[in-house]
Amino acid sequence: MNIAVVGTGYVGLVSGTCFAETGNSVVCIDIDKEKVEKMKAGVVPIFEPGLNLLFDRNTRENRLRFTTDLASGIKDADIIFLALPTPPGEDGSADLKYILGVADDLSKIIEDYKIIVDKSTVPVGTSEKVHEALARNLEKSLFDVVSNPEFLREGVAVEDFMKPDRVVIGTSSEKVAKVMKKLYEPFVRQGNPIIIMDERSAEMTKYAANAFLATKITFMNEIANLCEQVGADVDMIRKGIGTDTRIGKRFLFPGIGYGGSCFPKDVQALEKIANEHNYNFELLQSVMRVNDKQKKVLAKKVKYVLGDMQSKKVAIWGLAFKPNTDDIREAPALYIIKELLEAGATIAAYDPEAMENVKIETDLNIEFGDNQYDILENADCLVICTEWGVFKNPDFGKIKHLLKTPLVFDGRNLYQNKDMESLGFSYLSIGRPNLNNNKSIS
Repeated sequence: MNIAVVGTGYVGLVSGTCFAETGNSVVCIDIDKEKVEKMKAGVVPIFEPGLNLLFDRNTRENRLRFTTDLASGIKDADIIFLALPTPPGEDGSADLKYILGVADDLSKIIEDYKIIVDKSTVPVGTSEKVHEALARNLEKSLFDVVSNPEFLREGVAVEDFMKPDRVVIGTSSEKVAKVMKKLYEPFVRQGNPIIIMDERSAEMTKYAANAFLATKITFMNEIANLCEQVGADVDMIRKGIGTDTRIGKRFLFPGIGYGGSCFPKDVQALEKIANEHNYNFELLQSVMRVNDKQKKVLAKKVKYVLGDMQSKKVAIWGLAFKPNTDDIREAPALYIIKELLEAGATIAAYDPEAMENVKIETDLNIEFGDNQYDILENADCLVICTEWGVFKNPDFGKIKHLLKTPLVFDGRNLYQNKDMESLGFSYLSIGRPNLNNNKSIS
């Protein structure tokens, strides 16, 4: 098929590249001229494992192309995917100005029948608004609007797209459903379902999925906080409940709160949708409140143990909101750093991929290292904020030698208390007993 993808963020670029990988002809369209020129030159603008290989192959074979010209980009397309940002407005609702703006532009340039697909995460009823925007200047016989939410996890987005758990397609048209099923058949050859439903249900499905996962994470963080009070070990609780097939093993790891581009925005937007329909979604309100609190838990522990922070140096491992991405949107590490800076500490940080984004997108006054050990010299403690693989089996001897005191605060529970005890570290994690090897921790 001939496909156009409008927007080349995480969703748009991954979607376009993966569609090209299954033999389709794809044109990706973006208004950012500099970004488009870089992609034409073979530069992938985001860090996503596995994307470079597919990007290089499909651009080389001319199945994947880039342009800033919307009219030429969509001219030969059978299907046009809208993968545009939906940032939260001041009231928490998803801002649809980019999607509706492009829909309006399309209404003026479409000449033959197109399927318009909402790939962005959008509020319930957006497909109808897109339809209205298109219908202002187009005959209704020239287009159909489909909701096709994405379920991509940053860091494994390519794998998620190529081997999806399910594909959700929201359309009332049997003809459109057949076309969309044909497009996605190569991705579900192992038998995972393509689920056809109405447009509003498809839009709600994405919000429900993300809100449920955010709730699951938040519940475990609350359990972890209670474990610290009663002397239980959250790792044991996680194993004890994760083997229950009704609960499952995933998203049960406690930590320093969820971040990223999806969960915070989508939970907030769903709560806003509930308010607009006079429904008090108390559970989501609690999820957001607890997550905000959880992002500051580790900073609170650091300040409690170190006391006066004015002369203290804190080393931070991890800046991205999760491993295998350079995305720092709503990253818990940034909240922790801000809290410690405000308390008077100096910060030295390292992240395998996200440091450049922190330099560009924030005004945080922090030092960056060339590697994970550079920043440890003369630091009063190490704080781990992102569970990158390179942090999971470090040189503990070097860490102990470089730090002023062998003190580690672990927001991702990467290590075991018994191992850290044998190595002579004081170690504070999430939902587990504190380990005091230097008598500084009460």
